[in-house]
Amino acid sequence: MSLIAFSDVYLGFRGPLILDRANLTIEPGERVCLLGRNGTGKTTLLRLLQGILEPDRGEVIRQQGLRTAMLPQQVPADLHGSVFDEVARGLGPMAEMLAEYHRLASRLASEESHDLQAELGRIQHALEADGGWNMHQQIEAIVSRMSLQPDADVATLSAGMKRRVLLAKALVGSPDILLLDEPTNHLDIDAIRWLEDFLLRSSSTLLFVTHDRALLRSVATRILELDRGRLTSWSCDYATYLNRKEAALEVEAKQNAEFDKKRAQEEVWIRTGIKARRTRNEGRVRALEALREVRLARRDRPADVKMEIQDADRTGRLVIEAKNLHFRYGSRAIVDNFSTTIMRGDRIGLIGPNGSGKTTLLRILLGDLPARTGIVRHGTNLEVAYFDQLHAQLDETKSVRENIRDGSDSVTINGRTRHIIGYLEDFLFTPEQASSPVARLSGGERNRLLLARLFTKPSNVLVMDEPTNDLDLETLELLEDLLSAYAGTLLLVSHDREFLNNVVTSTLVLEGEGQVKEYAGGYDDWLRQRPEWQPPVAKPLTAHAEPKQSPKQHTRRLTYKEQRELEALPQRIEAMEAELGELHQLAADPAFYRKAPAEIISAKNRLESLQSDLAETYRRWEELEMTG
Repeated sequence: MSLIAFSDVYLGFRGPLILDRANLTIEPGERVCLLGRNGTGKTTLLRLLQGILEPDRGEVIRQQGLRTAMLPQQVPADLHGSVFDEVARGLGPMAEMLAEYHRLASRLASEESHDLQAELGRIQHALEADGGWNMHQQIEAIVSRMSLQPDADVATLSAGMKRRVLLAKALVGSPDILLLDEPTNHLDIDAIRWLEDFLLRSSSTLLFVTHDRALLRSVATRILELDRGRLTSWSCDYATYLNRKEAALEVEAKQNAEFDKKRAQEEVWIRTGIKARRTRNEGRVRALEALREVRLARRDRPADVKMEIQDADRTGRLVIEAKNLHFRYGSRAIVDNFSTTIMRGDRIGLIGPNGSGKTTLLRILLGDLPARTGIVRHGTNLEVAYFDQLHAQLDETKSVRENIRDGSDSVTINGRTRHIIGYLEDFLFTPEQASSPVARLSGGERNRLLLARLFTKPSNVLVMDEPTNDLDLETLELLEDLLSAYAGTLLLVSHDREFLNNVVTSTLVLEGEGQVKEYAGGYDDWLRQRPEWQPPVAKPLTAHAEPKQSPKQHTRRLTYKEQRELEALPQRIEAMEAELGELHQLAADPAFYRKAPAEIISAKNRLESLQSDLAETYRRWEELEMTG
């Protein structure tokens, strides 16, 4: 039986219908990727599935007792409290009591107080009466499974870790359908690989929106497209979808052309005079009126973004030379003894975890930020255009057109003068939007505006810091083609693996502790050249996985002591996992929480310590394997 189904659903907000007689079924275990242009209503569709919205007409049929949870596109600005508190809010009214119990239990672990014990006992009794122990165990299990620190202040976490907390909050209630709206936004590559692995292991039914093609290809079992109010299901992989979609659009264009030709002929006929209005021709007149109504109701496919890069005069052969660069923030090394040479025509990607210093390295190479020691030398005739991921170049108090060319009605693109409104229409901004303040734009619209502003300036060095966020797939692929054909030099920061593979010719990787290393090719090429690197893996949903065999690096032989340690590790890991399983089973028993608070706290502390020790043991096992 379907978990949820649409039957002839209509939905609109004072404009073209977002859903126009839409039909849909979602079956248990499916992983459905929802595609569509920016502004077509994908987020609105997710809200309809979640039950926040109701359709104007038609029926949304939900399986009895259906539970849904949603990960929003944007991280809320008002997150507060501990990780445990925020995850607990996913369980509704019991959240505050569960959070208070967790806080008191944590305090009793470090201080003795009869008053605290009495209060803990009172809450413990209330939880027993309301069946709250199972919920408490659910929270602890999901927090552990997501590798989160339960007592960490959620407000101080990175954007990527906040999204992981929100994912845990969505999962804690064991939803039947998990709705994910651009789940890779603000995640670095390691976190995206972790999320991808987690979703593949999850038993939840998924419906997700993404512009990350690598995630789409890996996770989706079906593609759902929202286009001009119509929902179309494609039971195939992404590559097949693209071919079938192109063929369908060609058929549609041919049918529309034939229709328009017939209507044009009839319009010529109706203007021939009185003959057209004779009684014997009234049927033909009515047919023409019907054709007009059909054309009026037809929704043409939205235009594609049209953009072109303006090339400045060529630089010299050398663009940037850096020698022995050192840079630190306090005690943390960002760059330590780094050297590189960037030549004309190079397309270089920069990758690394969030906060590792990719933007800082860009600024040092461009000369905007001086290194503590070392030399940066620029070649001749550099014309740099910079795309800023924080959109700091946009003035939110000014209109869209003023952000392109303040005080001017025209722009010059590759020698051609264009009216600014026409130029903005190439980037899908209507004349009304052109006069609106930037503050009203969505994330995808701001990215398009920054691209429009960037390409008004001729350049021979293009620096792009996360340009793909919030772009729809059509615009992203057009940008990809433009950058691939760019005659100048490109420096690109991106967490989009496929984008990197398709655009860059070499990659600078920030590997921590100030180490920056250069590799030929894109993301996949880097993985092939770094066989010892392992992507982060989500914790298994049932039992722990066996240690993976890592490629050995024959840099030196193990000592006798290290060899004995390596031989003993599998048995040690097995014992630790057995104890961990016993503790999880103990914590899953509601009777466990009727024990004395001190005993509960002791077991919880042992559980956390064991998880940490197990992770360190895995790390040591892989280290010895690679050495031996």
